[in-house]
Amino acid sequence: MTKKLLLMLLALTILSCASKKDILYFQDIKKSDQSAIQYMPNEVQINDILYIKISALVDESAQPFNIVSSSSTNVFNVETIKIQGYLVSQEGSIVFPILGTIKVAGKSTDEVQKFISDILNDKGYLKDPIVSVRIINSKVTVLGEVNKPGTYSFDEQNISLNQAIGYAGDLTINGIRKDVLLIREVNGTRTYVRLDLTSADWFNSPYYYVKQNDVIIVNPNDAKVMSSGYIKDIGTTLGTLSFLLTVYLLLKK
Repeated sequence: MTKKLLLMLLALTILSCASKKDILYFQDIKKSDQSAIQYMPNEVQINDILYIKISALVDESAQPFNIVSSSSTNVFNVETIKIQGYLVSQEGSIVFPILGTIKVAGKSTDEVQKFISDILNDKGYLKDPIVSVRIINSKVTVLGEVNKPGTYSFDEQNISLNQAIGYAGDLTINGIRKDVLLIREVNGTRTYVRLDLTSADWFNSPYYYVKQNDVIIVNPNDAKVMSSGYIKDIGTTLGTLSFLLTVYLLLKK
């Protein structure tokens, strides 16, 4: 009986111990490793909100093309700009002052800037206009075994998956680092990708940078799953078994 209890304790102890291979990030990176950064501009998607500002040498000549006049932008916050921004329709287009309907989905913000600038210049509306385009409702959702699950907004054109996880307070000790699920929707297609955060192999893949509306899901490891059932806490279980073993040995004497 004693041997069986000792074996049970040993087995539970082994199961409750986590290996470094399961916890440490990017284990295959060496101290001298270097790699070129490949920035990947996000493409405009359906339901994005664009902030577009047109400038010209004569400021008054550009005002008809701006929803918000340049004299009042200082008192606007981000939420106000979102309300007055350009919502990309289900057809992937926006309705722009004077120019009418413009197809923007599938283009980067740089491409949208050049496209509008060329129209204004070629049709003689403005000479050498300066066009600025920003996506102002970019967000990423991080769920599962992270310290602060939720949906997070970002203003940068590019943020990495690591930054997105950082917004969520990092993975908990119970998060499976070798099987992080990334769900991405682009141009009506939903893609599911599983990433191994213990390796850096995916750094140069299309999934290193987060795109707007990405969903990141971190699943719990076996210890966490077990703790949600009958075995509420491995430490408590081990303590209880140790106590029972001690009582058994004392009574046996």
